[in-house]
Amino acid sequence: MENTGIDVINEQVRKESVFIRALRSEMEKVIVGQKYLVDRLIIGLLSNSHILLEGVPGLAKTLSVKTLASCLDTDFQRIQFTPDLLPADLIGTQVYNPKDGNFSIKKGPIFANIVLADEINRAPAKVQSALLEAMQERQVTLGHETFPLPALFLVLATENPIEQEGTYPLPEAQVDRFMLKLKITYPSIEEERKILDAMAFTRKDFDVHPVVKPETLVRARRTVDDIYVDDKIKDYILSIVFATRDPEKYNLDLREYLRYGASPRATINLTIGARAHAFLNGRGYVTPQDVKSIAPDVLRHRLIVSYEAEAEELTSDDLIERILSELPVP
Repeated sequence: MENTGIDVINEQVRKESVFIRALRSEMEKVIVGQKYLVDRLIIGLLSNSHILLEGVPGLAKTLSVKTLASCLDTDFQRIQFTPDLLPADLIGTQVYNPKDGNFSIKKGPIFANIVLADEINRAPAKVQSALLEAMQERQVTLGHETFPLPALFLVLATENPIEQEGTYPLPEAQVDRFMLKLKITYPSIEEERKILDAMAFTRKDFDVHPVVKPETLVRARRTVDDIYVDDKIKDYILSIVFATRDPEKYNLDLREYLRYGASPRATINLTIGARAHAFLNGRGYVTPQDVKSIAPDVLRHRLIVSYEAEAEELTSDDLIERILSELPVP
């Protein structure tokens, strides 16, 4: 692409990304530190994609999603997932009217713009199946009728680590529908001191206002789609994904540690995520660093490691780090 084309996209990105500063500023009223988490939530918004947040209790996963929803001029629903949750509690149901003998539709909380699926891995398989259709097809089937979900529809789910009592492993097919899986870790001692100063009160009032309208997000997403991805960057993305499936081809000694590599959905999401990351940094073109920054979040839940990897205490993050460090960068 000629420089003039890049200049036009750069200007478009600068114009359409103005709202990000206001959004970050509003979220910082409540969320201390956690820049990685806030930036990835914004990338999910820009990519029109679902996000899974994993971490032990108390790391502000739920608070971050609720704060983000408060900053957007959209409908928001929080659904607490429990072992006795039913699909009807999520998507709605048909209600019989004895007066006329007909059924009417009562829509469930899934029909909101932003849906917080809190502790998603505490609900049984039937509920996960109902959520799967909504996430992938962006529609809900009630009886013989199918209802489209809003154009702006995001599932932001939180989960505690699988080892904890009372949780169900999420189906691989459902996990693959999440564009990003974020691993939330403990804050630094400096950040936790700020949290102490801001939160250690019996009465906490957070004055958060909507600062982003849906039409602003729609325009931003169009700009993200226009961000330039060079052919060398596309080849780099493909090499990362294919290295998870056939590591020997890329001179990586990882075959014994990988049972299954990433799906083609990973290739698509890695490209979209890299574009959104470039937009977040005010650029109209994707760099290799955009790809490397977003790759662990796109890939960590799509790799299935072998028993050998588990025996050596190697996680999917460790294997992704080796792939990114050893593959040649364009």
